This record gives sequence, structure tokens and C-alpha cells, in this order.
Amino acid sequence: MKQYLIIYMAVLLGLTGCRTDDYIVYMEDENVGVLTERTEVQGMYLLNEGNMGSNKCTLDYLDLSADTVHYLRNIYAERNPNEVKELGDVGNDAQIYGSRLWLVINCSNKVEVCRAQDAVKLGQVDVPNCRNVAFHGGYAYVTSYVGPVNVSEMGRVYKVDTLTLQKVDSIVVGYQPEEMAVVDDKLYVANSGGYRAPDYDRTVSVVDLRTFTEERKIDVGVNLHRCRADRHGQLWVTSRGDNRYEQSKVYWLAQDAQGQMQVGGSIDVPVSDLCIVGDSLYFYGSDYSAVTYDVTEAYGIINVSTHQQVAAQLSSSAEFQQIKRLYGIIVHPANRDFYLLDARNYSSSGELLHFRADGSFDYKVRTGDVPAHAVFLTKSKK
Repeated sequence: MKQYLIIYMAVLLGLTGCRTDDYIVYMEDENVGVLTERTEVQGMYLLNEGNMGSNKCTLDYLDLSADTVHYLRNIYAERNPNEVKELGDVGNDAQIYGSRLWLVINCSNKVEVCRAQDAVKLGQVDVPNCRNVAFHGGYAYVTSYVGPVNVSEMGRVYKVDTLTLQKVDSIVVGYQPEEMAVVDDKLYVANSGGYRAPDYDRTVSVVDLRTFTEERKIDVGVNLHRCRADRHGQLWVTSRGDNRYEQSKVYWLAQDAQGQMQVGGSIDVPVSDLCIVGDSLYFYGSDYSAVTYDVTEAYGIINVSTHQQVAAQLSSSAEFQQIKRLYGIIVHPANRDFYLLDARNYSSSGELLHFRADGSFDYKVRTGDVPAHAVFLTKSKK
């Protein structure tokens, strides 16, 4: 009996010891071996979406501050070891405001707020079915579908104090709101109505940020998605179409003589993602027709002043042609180099490809699952 008791105590102690161990997924540091060009940009955060339901959203970092380029894979888990579920399910947006990094985690219903210099978590804001974040005057504005996935309700924009991380107000906009942009103290919200297919929303909500009220809605196009402002005060809003009768295209909006934003025109190219630097709008896009079963793809640059496409291709390199599922684009603000995000098969590691400003290929690295959203870290932000 005494012998069995000793064995039982030994096993119990062993199990207890195992349960107190912390399991940390350590980051991987890959030296790309390419010399860096010293600019104001110190690096770039890359948020990997992960497949919905897989809880595999991860954060990577491209370090451009050393002599050679380094790619740090899965940094969040190591720098935040007490976060049991790490980032969560489906990363939907990444932005830097002041000295803080904001990460919108869609299906986990939260916005993670970290120090921009090292991605250490400072807090979080709980927002249901959150989509994108924009900033103005010390506040963050977060779009929300409000209801659960595939349940269509009128969407909201939540107003968050960026210092206290407290929600201070919210406002109803259109159905399934996506990206936002701020021009002259007004917030423009692209409403998609994605859960209402084929009865999509087609409006941009105009919210006066001084009173936080919706002034009006602008009829733009079917199933809106991206919404970005250029340096001329124009808005660039993408329409994903309905895959049948309405094609995907990009609209530009400008203020009329009374200062009211109005649709100025459209360009008949599909735009899935875009990045504006100076007067150049870099884009890629694809559009599928359920009627003809045709897939239309487009890549290039649009001059935001003339509203004309000025380049048909981003690159003619063999590496560009080998991209499987182009999923994101971001352009270096200083040297116009650009980075393309390849989701590959959507279920395993993707790739980040770097191209010089002339379109020539430079290097590529392995990322997390479904690389989708990137933001540069500058010296002032760090």
C-alpha cells in the first residue's frame, strides 16, 4: 500500500508540474540577406488573416533598420506570452496611430492595441464583428457589422478614445460597413451590404465628426469595399459588383462648389486592394462573372489627378507571374518600392514579395496564413 501511495504522489506531482509550464510559440528570425536602404521607414508590420474559424491570425514584422533585411515571423505570441489564444480569429485591418499599433480581429470581436515599437499589448476594445479602423482628432473609428457572421443588421461605427481605449459613442450607418476615410472633419463610410446579396448596399455614409451624426448617404455603386482619400481631398471607393450584372470598378468622389462630396466618375477596372502614394494609386484586382464564368484581372497605376490609368502592369517578372492568389499591396512612401501579398492556397503559409520601383523583383519570404494587411513603422511612430 505504501508503495502504491509513493507512485501515486510521483505521478500527481509530474502532472502538476506539466500544467504550470507556459507554452510559447517563439518567433522565427529570417535574415533575407538583402542590404537595406536607409529611410524614415524602420519596418513593416504584416497581419496574417488566417482562415475563418481556425484561430490562426498572426503578426509578422519586416525589419528594415539593420544592415540587411530581416523577417520576424509570428512575433505576437512571444512578446505577449500571457495571451492564451494569441491574436484570435481573422485579422481584418492593421493601422498605426501615434505610438500605437491597432489590429482589428474580426471574428474574435475585438481590436487589439499594442505599442508600435515592439507589438506588446496595451489593451483591447471589444467591438462586435469589427471590420476596419480610421483615426481623427484623438479618436479611433471602428466599423462593425454588429450582428453575427451572415446575419444582416444595420451596421455601426464605434467611436473610441485612443488614450483610454473606452468606447464613447456609436452611430448607425449602412449595411455591413467596410473601410472609412476622413476629409475635412467628415468621415466617409463605404457600406457593402455583403450579407444581403443580391440586394447589396451601394452607399457611402457621410458622418459629421463634430456632431457625430450622419448627414446623408451618397449613392455610389454595388457592394462597396475600399475607401481611401488622396492628397487632393478626393475619395477613391471600390465597388465589388454583384458577379452578374454589375462589374467591379473604382469610383472617385470630389467636393462640388458647395463643399459637398459627389461622385465624379469611375474607372472600369476591378480593384481588390490599393495604395496611394503621391499622385499614384497602385492597385490590383480580379472580378468573376457568374454569367459568363470569366475572370477579369487587372494590375497597374492610376494617376489620381487625371483619373487615368498610366501603367498596365506592376511587373513583368517571372516571380510576379508565379503569384497564386494576390491578396494585398502596399507601397513604400519614400522610394516607391512595393510589396505584394500572396495568399497561395488560403490554408497554409503565404508569401511576401518585394519589388523595386521599376517593377523588378528583389526578394520574397514566407509569411503566416493568408497575409492581408500591412502598415509601415516610421522613426517618428517608433
